[in-house]
Amino acid sequence: MKKYTPFICFLLVISNFATAQGLLEKKEAAFTRQDTLRGSITKERAWWGVKYYHLDVKVNPLDSTITGSNTIKYQVLQEYNSMQIDLQNPMEIYKVLQDGVPLKYKREGNAFFIELVAPQKVGAVKELTVFYGGKPKIAVNPPWDGGITWKKDTNGKPFIASSCQGLGASVWWPNKDHMYDEVEGMLISVNVPGNLTDVSNGRLQSVQQLKDGTKTYNWVVTNPINNYGVNINIGDYATFSEKYKGEKGDLDCTYYVLKDNLAKAKKQFQDVPRMLKAFENWFGPYPFYEDSYKLVEAPYLGMEHQSCVTYGNGFGNGYLGRDLSGTGWGLKFDYIIIHESGHEWFANNITYKDIADMWIHESFTDYSESLFLEYYYGKDAASTYIKGLRKNIENTNTIIGTYNVNKEGSGDMYYKGANMLHTLRQIVNDDQKWRLILRGLNSTFYHQTVTTKQIEDYLSDKIDLNLNPFFNQYLRDIRVPVLEYFFKEKQLYYHWTNCVSGFTMPVKVTLNGKEEWLNPTTEWSPMGSNTEKGKLEINSNFYVIGYDITN
Repeated sequence: MKKYTPFICFLLVISNFATAQGLLEKKEAAFTRQDTLRGSITKERAWWGVKYYHLDVKVNPLDSTITGSNTIKYQVLQEYNSMQIDLQNPMEIYKVLQDGVPLKYKREGNAFFIELVAPQKVGAVKELTVFYGGKPKIAVNPPWDGGITWKKDTNGKPFIASSCQGLGASVWWPNKDHMYDEVEGMLISVNVPGNLTDVSNGRLQSVQQLKDGTKTYNWVVTNPINNYGVNINIGDYATFSEKYKGEKGDLDCTYYVLKDNLAKAKKQFQDVPRMLKAFENWFGPYPFYEDSYKLVEAPYLGMEHQSCVTYGNGFGNGYLGRDLSGTGWGLKFDYIIIHESGHEWFANNITYKDIADMWIHESFTDYSESLFLEYYYGKDAASTYIKGLRKNIENTNTIIGTYNVNKEGSGDMYYKGANMLHTLRQIVNDDQKWRLILRGLNSTFYHQTVTTKQIEDYLSDKIDLNLNPFFNQYLRDIRVPVLEYFFKEKQLYYHWTNCVSGFTMPVKVTLNGKEEWLNPTTEWSPMGSNTEKGKLEINSNFYVIGYDITN
């Protein structure tokens, strides 16, 4: 952690807080009806629950188009006759059919409102088919600025992939594009030129050879899946596989890489079984045994597509060869394999309902990197790594985003969020209990979409501590808590400042060479026994600042 003189530290915090508030107000004022249609549970979404998709598409590398259909099976929750289906410009819906009857629809930006004519009785399971096509948005800086990546490999063959977190799956296929309602299963049929392979989510059911020389790959997903987790990966792939003997039996692991990279992949992808062993220990069984695990080379850095993790890290350790922590420990593993696979537990198993709660995905997964290190190299390596990540924290905006407008929080959800969880572990002060809490999260919220409140309440209950002030401090405020203290008449006095109202958090310190636990609040408190003035050091695993006000 960077060391600041206290006065400068407070100036920075106050300045950053004012700046962040200004940015938040500016961004909130800029939200539009399109943001609301994208990010809220509109009445045209609320009345139906998605049950199944059959996404059937043709991908044409020659003109960068995608055409096809999505058959949507849904259950009627309330009687209503207008359905919102999302598909982003410049893609177009050409036709919608229900029971063989063409339906009328109107477009408002990226939302289509379909007028249903058949009775929509509560409890009924119905379906309709949306036919669509066009040239989807080209990914500018995937996966952060996503869409479809159209590239060629070194042999001149097409190398194509989707990546659309945040932007939304509706950038390339029509669906109910809100995270709260995960489809329960789907069939993904992808037609590609005959010399190419498509790899998508789930298990390969069949490959159909068509008369025009193309092939259609049919992938079956049996588990619930979030929209942005659905993907296509198209290239001249070689493949190899293995079985991992995990907590729920044999897990099929299959790898797809460009043919020229096969030898490198067979060496580098040995991190996969190491990852599975460590994460099953910490988080419980891999959540998608039925759909298998796949690692697929993609023409960008990588993403956590469910059961079809994409990889573009150059077949080397670190993050494109760099150690994000600056400690050396980040070069002990392939960042993309470990981080993106960690999302199978936190993002694909436990999924946010609203992207404002994206920290649930990223904080836990960033923290998982240190748990991987701990499993193989010990606690000192893990804590050194996670503390090294602090240099990347900005503290200029809050981790929680804005609800109902598809607006995520700041990038501090990664490094600050990981250090928040590492701090929480110190409070638990019981490694076995902490492990059971992490495993319990994945069993309690198995294949569910959740809110921040649900995660906060679960942790408060299991740790037996009111963590509302803790999460308000780290998720909804930009300041780093400061433990102020002084010695007077053989007594130590201390309190929390630079914090939210009512903030309280136990903290471990070393006082004159002896470890002690303090329980500060925002009010000055004595330690409770005579204490000679001496040296006080806060345990560095807590993401806080200490300041002796007499210095």
